[in-house]
Amino acid sequence: MEKLINEFSFGLFFWQLLMFVLLVILLRKFAWKPILSAIEGREEGIKDALDAAEKAKLEMANLNADNERLLQEARAERETMMKEAREIKAKMIADAKEEAQAEANKTIANAQAAIESEKKAAVAELKSTVATLSVDIAEKMVKSELSNKDKQLELVNSMLNDAKLN
Repeated sequence: MEKLINEFSFGLFFWQLLMFVLLVILLRKFAWKPILSAIEGREEGIKDALDAAEKAKLEMANLNADNERLLQEARAERETMMKEAREIKAKMIADAKEEAQAEANKTIANAQAAIESEKKAAVAELKSTVATLSVDIAEKMVKSELSNKDKQLELVNSMLNDAKLN
């Protein structure tokens, strides 16, 4: 019986081995290739996804750098515009001051000319008034002097003496 069990075990072992080899061949032919190709495809998909993620990461870094550069340019342009606006403001204020100063100088010159003209007119009027008063006073004096004969003679003698001395 031991022999029978050994033979039975060997036969069973042989058939099991043969079935295993056939199963491996069949699996290799029909199952392993599709499984391996699916695994390779998945591996390539993961690799492509990683590459795409890396490219996206680089693009994001480039976009961030571009955005930062654009922000810097916008800030610089804003500063330039603000500087120009300040310069225009300062120029406008300076121009307004110059214009106001020129207008003030013109007004002062006109006022001085008017004052000078009024002064000349007043002096001329004063001279005219003084001359008129002097003539009136002289006329009254001459009338009073000439109304008396003694005073007339005395006045003529006095004038002649003055004329002789000069």
